[in-house]
Amino acid sequence: MQHSPRTDHLIDLALDEDEALGDVTSRAIFPDRHRCRGFIEAKEALVLCGVEVAARVFARVDPGIKVRRLARDGQALRPGARVLAVAGPTAAILTAERTALNFLQRLSGIATLTRRFADAVAGTGVRIVDTRKTTPGWRALEKEAVRCGGGFNHRSTLGEHVLIKDNHIAAAGSIARAVARARDAAPHLARIEVEAKTLAEVRMALRAGAEVILLDNMPPALIRQAVALIAGAAVVEVSGGVRLATVREFALQGVDVISIGALTHSATAVDLSLTVMPGRGKG
Repeated sequence: MQHSPRTDHLIDLALDEDEALGDVTSRAIFPDRHRCRGFIEAKEALVLCGVEVAARVFARVDPGIKVRRLARDGQALRPGARVLAVAGPTAAILTAERTALNFLQRLSGIATLTRRFADAVAGTGVRIVDTRKTTPGWRALEKEAVRCGGGFNHRSTLGEHVLIKDNHIAAAGSIARAVARARDAAPHLARIEVEAKTLAEVRMALRAGAEVILLDNMPPALIRQAVALIAGAAVVEVSGGVRLATVREFALQGVDVISIGALTHSATAVDLSLTVMPGRGKG
């Protein structure tokens, strides 16, 4: 995971909300010369993501903190596995602790959940992809976490390809009209995807020449019928109502992609913690 100006901005925002008035506890207890060592470890089985972001947090708090990476993004870890080792000014390390862990726990939670979904459809050839249901400002990080977990990314911005959803269709008056207008105005490289909730809408999307058809909130039995209608004429995406316990039921022959908003909007943060060794008065 490469750091970027946007990531640095997110880190600075997080640090500012946590230590805008300083870390009164750490600064009161530890003088500047006080040094310590510590490590971040997994407290449960997880798929790691956010190592570079966490390392960057420590660097933003104090460039004098030395960080050693002990695991890599995308790696499956067992409880007790060490992720990062840190050494440096004690007060600075403790100031950075919560922000570094917040990034690691959130991103690793997304990667871990994504891996579970990807494993559940293994061997079917179906891709698990995310959506734009991301934490505002965190989209690039969360989509990278999906990749760390073995998933794939749907569009990251509204400008990547045309996705005609129910409200576009309602406002335009019909699928045919919405597709025609999109085809006239969209960049020539942009694919046109149409959301369909019924078999009638699948037929309309096919007649309009949609290159991708999103089968929205259809049960597996209806998906089978829709796949037979499409018959390879468009990429088939399935979305809506898919849970980890049922995802394999939706990974039917002819389905190419299953998009799951829960990867980012409902992932639970995993448990990682920082353990600090007894410190020394000076380095």
